[in-house]
This record gives sequence, structure tokens and C-alpha cells, in this order.
Amino acid sequence: MGDTMKFAVIGGTGLIGSRVVENLDAAGHQAVPHSPATGVDLVTGRGVEEAVAGADVVINLTNSPAFDETSPAFFRSSMDNLLAASGKGGVGHFVILSIVGVDQVPELEYYRAKVLQEDILKAGPIPYSIVRATQFMEFIDAILSWTTDGETVRLPRTPLQPIAAEDVSRIVAEVAAGTPLNGVLNIAGPDVYPLDEIGRLTLTAKGDGRSVVTDDTAGMYAAVHGDVLTAGKGARIAPTHYTDWLS
Repeated sequence: MGDTMKFAVIGGTGLIGSRVVENLDAAGHQAVPHSPATGVDLVTGRGVEEAVAGADVVINLTNSPAFDETSPAFFRSSMDNLLAASGKGGVGHFVILSIVGVDQVPELEYYRAKVLQEDILKAGPIPYSIVRATQFMEFIDAILSWTTDGETVRLPRTPLQPIAAEDVSRIVAEVAAGTPLNGVLNIAGPDVYPLDEIGRLTLTAKGDGRSVVTDDTAGMYAAVHGDVLTAGKGARIAPTHYTDWLS
């Protein structure tokens, strides 16, 4: 698309959002970041109409403040407010970032909330694209911290296919500037590893003295069955390898 388009990037100051804004600006578009810091409150609706006014495309990259039973209410009110404002403002494409396999892990409250977010978008009046990404490489440290006890990190053998935030941001920007998919694009990094192995690779690369103990009951990813969080057929594979990213 040669024409300059206007993008409202909700959650545009975060890890992915800030890079999406950079990518779109670099491509000659006008991308405006919005967040609570810029006066946008998705739950009350304050500042939402102003944020999306005049935008060709809305990209919603916001996250619920907590990953618990409050998540569904956050996604419902934020999506309802954004979709209403987008309809009023004549927005032609609405993009969200979700999680590969999100509908395969009903045990996780947060994943159920993201499925709700997807369903609200699909049922809404605006042409849409859903980009589902695997776990971010930038997020692995946090995953290790959840189940660290002293010098030991307990991790299950759940297969993951981590993707670099830079790759996610580039693809989200590309999808947002394109024709609405009215469907889902899965994206993932090039390599699948069991989470315990990711833990070992990470600690070794960082010279971190902690050791990994394989424990299939440990942490959030213990609830995941099989390889549902890996890309599967038809996914777009991003170029950055985790071992390269680590070094």
C-alpha cells in the first residue's frame, strides 16, 4: 500500500507497541501510540474516542493488568469500548495480538480471557486481523523467575517455540498495513524446545548459577498438554533463533 495510513496503536508504549510504531513510521505511515500515560482508559472509556478518531487502522496491544480472574472483565470492557469508538470513527481494520494455541488451554484463566477478546473481535462489525504469536524470547527470564527457589528453577517439559519481540512487531505492523485477514495468522520462532531445555540454554548463556530441575507440575505451563503452544501447519516462521538472540 503506497498511501500513507493513520494508525492508532493502543498499548503503543510497551515492548511490542513501541516497536510497531517505529516500524509503521519507518514505512511512511503515521502511527500514534496511546496508553494510560496519554490519557486513554480502556475500561472507563475515557479518551478512547479521541484516540481512534481519524484512524484507518486500530492496533490493540494492551494487556490486562493482572493475569487472573479479573482478565475477562478487562478484555470485555476494553474491546467493547474500542470497537464502539472504532465503529463511530469509521475505522476500517482492527488488529489484535494473541497467543498461539490460546484456545487449547482452557485451564489457564488468562488464555480463556484472550479467547474472549478474539471472539468479541470476530463478532464485531469491523474487518479484523488476529496475529497469534508464541512466547516472546524477552519473556523467558520472567518465566524462570516464577518457579525459582533459591538456586533451583523447576520447569516442565512443555514444548515452546519462542519468537523475538522484534520479529513480532515487524509482522504485526505488516499485517496492520495490509488487507484485513478476517482470520488468524500464527507466527513463531524457528526452533521448538522443551521449556526445561530453554531454561538450561538461558542460564548457561547468561552465566547464571541456578540449575534447572525438570518438573512437569511446575508453574503456569504445567497446565499445557502436548505441543499446542507450538506453531503447527500454515504458521509464519520468523528468522531469529533463540540461541542467537541470547548471545
